Amino acid sequence: MDVRIGVTQAREVEVELAEDTDPDALAATVDEAIGRPDGVLWLTDRRGRKVAVPSSKIAYVEIGSPNDARRIGFGS
Repeated sequence: MDVRIGVTQAREVEVELAEDTDPDALAATVDEAIGRPDGVLWLTDRRGRKVAVPSSKIAYVEIGSPNDARRIGFGS
């Protein structure tokens, strides 16, 4: 599962989570972190590394699957 987090006044943060990550549970975790002004969104990537993003800096969160094909070029 790929997660892309837009951070204000910085670049995006991309985290590759385990493939069996539940997207609904992940969305609930993001909602909880964003709901607290002094909160922190903690994610653990598929290698076991922990990533923290202060909730006050989150501009957007994009949740997807690594199996989702990214279209490049001209589509029909």
